[in-house]
Amino acid sequence: MTTDAPARLLALLSLLQTPREWPGGELSERLGVSRRTVRRDVDRLRELGYPVRATYGALGGYRLVAGKALPPLVLDDEEAVAIAVGLRVGAGHAVRGVDEASVRALAKLEQVLPSRLRHRVATLQAATTRLAYGDGAAIAPATLTAMASAVAGRERLRFGYRAGDGGESRRLTEPYRLVSTGWRWYLVAYDMDRADWRTFRVDRVDAPVPTGVRFTPRRLPAGSAAEFVRRSVRRHTESYEAVVTFAAPARAVAERLPCGMPEPEPSEDGASCLLRATVSDPADWFALRLASLGVEFAVHRPAALVKAVGALAARLDRAAGAPDEGG
Repeated sequence: MTTDAPARLLALLSLLQTPREWPGGELSERLGVSRRTVRRDVDRLRELGYPVRATYGALGGYRLVAGKALPPLVLDDEEAVAIAVGLRVGAGHAVRGVDEASVRALAKLEQVLPSRLRHRVATLQAATTRLAYGDGAAIAPATLTAMASAVAGRERLRFGYRAGDGGESRRLTEPYRLVSTGWRWYLVAYDMDRADWRTFRVDRVDAPVPTGVRFTPRRLPAGSAAEFVRRSVRRHTESYEAVVTFAAPARAVAERLPCGMPEPEPSEDGASCLLRATVSDPADWFALRLASLGVEFAVHRPAALVKAVGALAARLDRAAGAPDEGG
């Protein structure tokens, strides 16, 4: 019997968050209280903002329905572990569609996870192997969550950073936003030592530590953090001409190409086409774009793109040929 009112309310809320209709008698038995107490507890939940709907009659009961705002959720151990692992998998490899909001959710969840559940999440994470995206740069979820917490708390962040040329340095920053491009994460921040805005690749960040010093956000010299990253990446990436033959008609290929790509040149018989495009994306990114078109193709130049396509093919081949350990 649940005699402690707060504990009973949590138990009731946990039951109601299961998508089904709960008869008052069943709730009464589960909680070890009278039906009158169940009705009173339901009223308390409504006062706290939980939209509990009651239906009457022989088949009536209580259920939690969608409201105007998302109320706090009560998760059991298995649900909490499943959500944490899912967020870690997405955050660690910057899967397209998983943005800063998922990192904030992960930071909030990991902050309140009991130690026993943190251990289970870490164990599952260590036992999981994923096919890498882009250049395969992995990111520790703890790195992202530390950065997300500093961004949300407007707290200065110190970390080690490895530049593209291999040079290492320590940075003290005022973090502004985390930005996911689909294959990589970037931190947009004001660099205190250099007195200027900078874009940092998160996979090159080491041991980020919030300093506890609060700051008032400065005005970003761009329309948005995403636009700032886009300009920065474009500025630091050399353009090259990609020459690719597709084993499909020009019109079919043109419909699948990313926006901004030139029209492919059809072959004499119209069965294939040739694309000549000036590309600023890194070779490994463009290789992945080509593979995602769903059309047979051959890369003629540049050599870096030919190499990137070969590396991607080998990686996918290894993934497809991995033994099935489940049976």
